[in-house]
Amino acid sequence: MDADVLHITGLTRRYRQVVANDGISLRVRPGEVVGLLGHNGAGKTTLVSQVVGLLKPDAGHIAVGRVDAVRHPAAARRHVALQPQAQAPIDGLTPRSAIEIAARLRGLSSRDARAAARDLAEELDIGPWLDQRALPEGGGLSGGIRRLTGFAMAVAAPIPLLILDEPTNDIDASRRRLLWDAVRRRGDLGIGVLLVTHNVAEAERIVDELVILDRGRVIADGSPARLRGTQDSDLRLELQLRADRADPSEEDLELPVLRRVRTGRRTLLTVSANEAATAVAWATGQRAEGRIDGFSLAPATLEDAYLAFTTHTDSASGAGIATAPTSEETTHV
Repeated sequence: MDADVLHITGLTRRYRQVVANDGISLRVRPGEVVGLLGHNGAGKTTLVSQVVGLLKPDAGHIAVGRVDAVRHPAAARRHVALQPQAQAPIDGLTPRSAIEIAARLRGLSSRDARAAARDLAEELDIGPWLDQRALPEGGGLSGGIRRLTGFAMAVAAPIPLLILDEPTNDIDASRRRLLWDAVRRRGDLGIGVLLVTHNVAEAERIVDELVILDRGRVIADGSPARLRGTQDSDLRLELQLRADRADPSEEDLELPVLRRVRTGRRTLLTVSANEAATAVAWATGQRAEGRIDGFSLAPATLEDAYLAFTTHTDSASGAGIATAPTSEETTHV
């Protein structure tokens, strides 16, 4: 069996009194797309910075392939391609020249670098901007084209480990789909991918494994199906709550709910397909009585489970955001 392209154990990093990463362990195998999910401030970018040697951990171990990335960060970086969260600094360059330079730095010949730029421009649909120069202060190229250029620079030459930190920021919907397809294609070609994102709904269809971070700790990991914790036929009943009323689903013990998550003035209820008619009839009655503003029914998604894992009780205000179920409680609330 091939060795992991990334293996992290017990990774801890503090900023004074703040523990940004708290004993994190994860692995990425060749050909595997691993999603790293979490709210802003969960510790995702801090973890990436340690993998590429920009920060040194306070404790733990990072192996990139067979290289100890903590002791030998420069050697480890040769096996990693990174698209950082910030835009790539390409002012003064065209996307073509930026991609070609990145490819040459990774060891491609001039001819192969030119071919890589052409192929990536077609794959990501950025051909019309390929020879348009990026200007200071965001001029010349849109944020989305700059972001796609940064992705192309990261993947211009094959590399064992590809790390993408929020790669779809600023990208329009049609090209986001192209980028997700491009990420999945790299995994299918045998590259290990660590995908850092908060876009749960879109990432779900391309990842093999997921690691959910919250407040610096891994709170759940596994395949999307395992973390979703529901059958493919389960449905989500979303209630739009009234500002002046309590959540009626918390009062009705007969309502056939598999999972309940409260976020602000929304409650997401997971129900089985067999109980959908009963749940919709209940919600229709609640709306008719003015106890909710409205409701909608849709297939259950990984985002529902993600919210369940990462939603916390607001103890300071007592505002009534429901505590997420534990891993033992995710199928029955």
